[in-house]
Amino acid sequence: MLGLKRKVRIETERMTLRPPAHGDFNDWAALRASSASFLIPWEPAWARDHLGRKAFTNRVYWSQRAIGSGSALPLFLVRRCDNVLLGAITLDNIRRGPAQSGTLGYWIGQPFARQGYMREAIEAVVHHAFVMRDLSRIEAACLPENAASRGVLEKCGFKYEGVAQSYLQINGRWRNHVLYSNLRGDRRGRTEVG
Repeated sequence: MLGLKRKVRIETERMTLRPPAHGDFNDWAALRASSASFLIPWEPAWARDHLGRKAFTNRVYWSQRAIGSGSALPLFLVRRCDNVLLGAITLDNIRRGPAQSGTLGYWIGQPFARQGYMREAIEAVVHHAFVMRDLSRIEAACLPENAASRGVLEKCGFKYEGVAQSYLQINGRWRNHVLYSNLRGDRRGRTEVG
């Protein structure tokens, strides 16, 4: 499959955004474990083996397949000056045809929060999605009380669209989410239908 050979790497001022690799396991597991109390209130419940090597290996294989098929773009945020893993961002559920859209999700390790890394990553991924992937709309959702996530989305040009009732199970409970979108300025993304 031709798509599987496609390498994805996005450079920002301070970071390299790249797919996860098997060699990232120790850094990923350590960052997730040390940031657990910071992340768990905003995420789906972690599986019992969430921080295990097998679960991580499955993530890496899923990432490779998703990039190859064009259905998602899962990327790690790696600081260039010292190769430290900061977090991750995923453009998922990429839909072609008349939709030309995708859904953004992200997390940042607690030691790196509120330092502008996620804003830098979101802006780079949105630019990549519009220019390189020819998408027309990027969607994102977060818990209404997640002021940090709402703030970074708004600073990155996302507009509030409304509330989705019982949108996702977060930390074991169905939770409402506020919905945001960022639209490509020219709205002329190509579609292969019609």
